Amino acid sequence: MKIVIVGGVAGGATTAARLRRLDENAEIILFERGNHISFANCGLPYYIGDVIKEKEELLLQTPKSFKKRFNIEVRVKQEVIKLKREDKKVEVQNKENGEIYEETYDKLVLAPGAEPMNPFPKSTKIKTLRNVEDAVEIKKYINENRPKEITIIGGGYIGVELAENLSKEKDLRLKILERNDHLIAPLDQDMANFVHTKLNKNGIEIILKNGVQEVKEIDSKMEILLQNGNKIESDLILLCMGVIPETNLAIRAGIKTNEKGSIIVNEWMQTNDENVYALGDAVQVNHIVTESPSYIPLAGPANRQARVVANHICNRKTSYLGSLGSSILKIFDCNLGITGINESICIRDHIPYKVMIISPYSHATYYPGATQMTIKALYDPKTGKILGAQVWGKESVDKITDILATAIRMKMTAYDLEELELCYAPPFSSVKSPVNILGNSIENEIEGLVENITWKEVMKLEDPYILDVRTNREYENSHLEKAVLIPLDELRTRLEELPKERIIYIHCHTGLRSYIACRILSQNGFQVKNIIGGYYFYKKAIEPGN
Repeated sequence: MKIVIVGGVAGGATTAARLRRLDENAEIILFERGNHISFANCGLPYYIGDVIKEKEELLLQTPKSFKKRFNIEVRVKQEVIKLKREDKKVEVQNKENGEIYEETYDKLVLAPGAEPMNPFPKSTKIKTLRNVEDAVEIKKYINENRPKEITIIGGGYIGVELAENLSKEKDLRLKILERNDHLIAPLDQDMANFVHTKLNKNGIEIILKNGVQEVKEIDSKMEILLQNGNKIESDLILLCMGVIPETNLAIRAGIKTNEKGSIIVNEWMQTNDENVYALGDAVQVNHIVTESPSYIPLAGPANRQARVVANHICNRKTSYLGSLGSSILKIFDCNLGITGINESICIRDHIPYKVMIISPYSHATYYPGATQMTIKALYDPKTGKILGAQVWGKESVDKITDILATAIRMKMTAYDLEELELCYAPPFSSVKSPVNILGNSIENEIEGLVENITWKEVMKLEDPYILDVRTNREYENSHLEKAVLIPLDELRTRLEELPKERIIYIHCHTGLRSYIACRILSQNGFQVKNIIGGYYFYKKAIEPGN
């Protein structure tokens, strides 16, 4: 069998290696138009920021090493320019000498990836980041020209990672422009405020709800005209506006795509041509939670899809069932984990949901170094099935996010989270894991022990009666202007001070004491609602100007 693979990196190179492990006799040819077949594209911002010192550290395999270990023929700087499906051939151009030739195949694998959006005029002062060459060029430009102002257009994962890595440069003014109302699109607005605050505190200016109308070069500066009419100047622009699937080759050959250009594949990653497979950032996938078509360009899914492709070509029928969009991002001394769906998707797709917000500690508080994290989870209000989660903190974010991603993948409920037996020792967790606490909190509401409300909902109310059950010291340090203070430990003896004719909205620092207060008051005939997240979440994510 002869297999031709178009494109390397996570999708193509992984497919090739798996194919060889399954079939020692197959003829495998991998075409890559760039210089490198396999590199750590997720490490590119860290190379620019000098965390990764040498570009060679980004190179996972070379044509020579691939040939030696896997006996796979790799042809770099050779671009497949045409698919001839009827003849089962590809037309290839050698980018070094311009020569055009054909290669036959029995099975064809398309792994072209996605390309950065760039709607602006070509300029040496406008750069995108897709591969090692781009990273080297950006780093070289900064080192040689020492720009004083760099503007990043687009506040997604790459934009934020670049901002953090470039912030180490002295006397460099950094801006992130984002047309939406918050950075990191998969986040909800409230959780995104943790990110905004962290970036601002590290000297990075964020301009939100303001797209770019026009970019032009004037003298030695780039002038950016914003949608609100304001203009800003910059020495260098880094475009991080997202990516689009690079599928023109497939479209010209009659491979079916959706309206956004993503290749449509079945559960075995086959296109409408059974001899042509596609994977990675070029394809449409099903979202595991919504069960609807989605575009999730991440390295993890691409690697798993590669295994499915190779297995199917070698008559091993494994399926790719979909993606969750699980991801994690380092932002200075904090980490952000995301999995499943957010509120916007629930609203868009009419998915019933409720929110739970808790702020537990990373490990036992009596053991030194415990830090507070915030977990926001979405769940089905009837069954307690977990739909999505967003986690922010300094420690254990990856662990908690991974557990919740697994829970979502296995369609687990809050009741399942309560029952999880997770590792415990004081340096690593609390005896009741944050995941167990999350399950307990959701179960309490489903079973009718408490009615919860979010700060966003409270802020929309007209003159709500808010009860603060923290200590006197906490209240004196900072409090809501109209909140009534009755410390939890005094509550039972001061019931007569509270109105039974009004709904009482109760908060403490993180939500534990306010839950206890709700149980006390509800059993004494009061109408109460627990403000989830507590004052900690209000100050970090809700308060104007936080």
